[in-house]
Amino acid sequence: MPFAPSLLSSSSSVSQFLPRFPNATRFNVTPRSRAATVVAASVTDLAGVDSTTIAVLGGGSVAALAAMVSLTDPERRRKLQAEEVGGGDKEVVREYFNSTGFERWRKIYGDTDEVNRVQKDIRLGHAKTVENTMLMLTEDRSLAGVTVCDAGCGTGLLSIPLAKEGAIVSASDISAAMVAEAEMKAKAQLPPENLPKFEVNDLESLSGKYDTVVCLDVLIHYPQNKADGMIAHLASLAEKRVILSFAPKTFYYDILKRIGELFPGPSKATRAYLHSEADVERALRKVGWKISKRGLTTTQFYFSRLIEAVPM
Repeated sequence: MPFAPSLLSSSSSVSQFLPRFPNATRFNVTPRSRAATVVAASVTDLAGVDSTTIAVLGGGSVAALAAMVSLTDPERRRKLQAEEVGGGDKEVVREYFNSTGFERWRKIYGDTDEVNRVQKDIRLGHAKTVENTMLMLTEDRSLAGVTVCDAGCGTGLLSIPLAKEGAIVSASDISAAMVAEAEMKAKAQLPPENLPKFEVNDLESLSGKYDTVVCLDVLIHYPQNKADGMIAHLASLAEKRVILSFAPKTFYYDILKRIGELFPGPSKATRAYLHSEADVERALRKVGWKISKRGLTTTQFYFSRLIEAVPM
């Protein structure tokens, strides 16, 4: 499932406290002692904002920023969203990505020019995530005949390249609109015998056994207590490796997330959760898996951590 990052104007006085990342993606591939991680993380849905400046904050310290951010009330907005769709986080996500969220992300993940500078940057970041995931998957062996579960397939940006490499792909998403778009794109690019098997499903309902399970940009919709269960469930479906990407939880990214919540934009945003790498690693080790590769993808507005795990 896709997501969008918080935005902070480069003119903001707070930007001096934030880590400096190059606009190019950083990706190192190594066995064990080498790193091979990619990620694409975002923290709130501001992808439709036409201006890259959403917050110009005064003051000279992170403490002052934190005090100002503490005045927000994102929980009230989220509860209203849940009440409108008659459910919790899952129902909010399903409704969003079947309506306004689908239209927005179809543009971002497509090739239309009807996107602003921020959306183009997010498109670049996600494309790097897919590219680096494919590099991670094909580094050691061919994908021909390998069974892969693409959990949270979105519009098929990973499923289709996997199928082109000969993988036997099972792709699913909570959004029926996303799945329909992915299936349409796959039929336009692949012969019938290579088409992924698409289905509308949430992570909790996935079943079967696969050589590899991939879940990109979906954990952002789960708080850590639920993410632990999702990670365990995904690992139970995999025989050889699990690849996850998630929004990294650090002090700086957490501040960016809170700033984003000050300016939720004209459309409804889904709840966004950041995850520390230590928490994700702990959840994996608890069910007998260890991280074998790791890395980071960053652009100006797109931050994401990617890990590959294998059985211990």
